[in-house]
Amino acid sequence: MKTLEGRIALITGIANENSIAYGVARSLKARGAELVITYVNDRTLDFIKPLLPELEPALLLKCDVSDDASLDATFAAITDKFGTLDIALHSIAFAQKDDLHGRVVDTSREGFMQAMDISCHSFVRIAHRAEPLMKDGGTLITMSYYGAEKVVPNYGVMGPVKAALESTARYLANELGPKKIRVHAVSPGPVQTRAASGIREFGLLIENSIQHAPLRELIDIDDVGEATAFLCEDGAKRITGSVFYVDGGINIVS
Repeated sequence: MKTLEGRIALITGIANENSIAYGVARSLKARGAELVITYVNDRTLDFIKPLLPELEPALLLKCDVSDDASLDATFAAITDKFGTLDIALHSIAFAQKDDLHGRVVDTSREGFMQAMDISCHSFVRIAHRAEPLMKDGGTLITMSYYGAEKVVPNYGVMGPVKAALESTARYLANELGPKKIRVHAVSPGPVQTRAASGIREFGLLIENSIQHAPLRELIDIDDVGEATAFLCEDGAKRITGSVFYVDGGINIVS
């Protein structure tokens, strides 16, 4: 069903065919949304080019979320073409390898600030620019992880950063709610993505999820895409500020 027919959706964070953002983009496209897809650099573009015939983006834009001028140019292009925006997906995270694998207590000031800026505050920057375009309401989605709530081995500084991201989503939901703009953090279970490959002993997280999640199976990017698409539909118009787990139930297990 074309439940998102005519909606304009900004998609950030597609790196390749294994990206969660790609799963989300497919689900939104299947429901009729028009996609605006961004990429970080020419190398990333090479990886996502094979996906473009399927996704058929209305706009394909180079965007570095750490650069305000780049973000401004992205939203200017959306404004010029559509004058409106209904959905924005923030599926971006980064931390230096030493800060990801090391102890949080040893994190450098520069490393902590960089991880927080790219992984958390960039969501605020996107929301700030999206707000005036969401004239009839809209949905802002960011991607989190269970390490925001519990200590996950080898997740390092990204745990505190994701905790800040989830709190940020709640505050944005409260502030933007009167404009009918809904905000969610979606928290997928372990998925074998490019970003996940940087987590040491990630295979152990996969095995633990299979053995201990109530559903006894892994999720995939399409599971995340379908759940995210639901949050953007009118059937979820009274839901906001949630951390929406898509993890086979592993978050409820001690």
